[in-house]
Amino acid sequence: MGQIAYYTEEGLQKLKAELHDLESVQRPRITQQIAEARDKGDLSENAEYDAAKEAQGLLEMRIGKLKDVLSNARLLDASQMDNSKAFILSTVKIKNTTNGMTMSYTLVAESEADISKGKISVDSPIGKGILGKALGEVAQISTPGGTMNFEILEITR
Repeated sequence: MGQIAYYTEEGLQKLKAELHDLESVQRPRITQQIAEARDKGDLSENAEYDAAKEAQGLLEMRIGKLKDVLSNARLLDASQMDNSKAFILSTVKIKNTTNGMTMSYTLVAESEADISKGKISVDSPIGKGILGKALGEVAQISTPGGTMNFEILEITR
């Protein structure tokens, strides 16, 4: 049984679309490859057959994992969330207390993280550090370069 994870509508749709593609496009394609390889005769020395069977095994593992993730996925409703503390889907403006640099990040599930879009995982060091913090609080975050302090300047949805 997997761990419950929270997703945005967009993130949940991406997972469902991937599962649909794996089941309705990839699975039939691999089944066809196995059938074609089987038709070529001796399976004991048939590299195409072995490769297709291995691909099928990997595909079925991925399908199983996605089904598990989806069965434990919960949709987040940002309109019902409290802005007093930083939670998943919060956009948090933070200031590095050492150099005064400010940055904004949106806290998201691991599968939706994309640093180029300012989306960081709640499981990342910064995500873990600011999760649950209130406006004005200072988050101490351990990094390979030492402990960094970030002041929470703003929390929005």
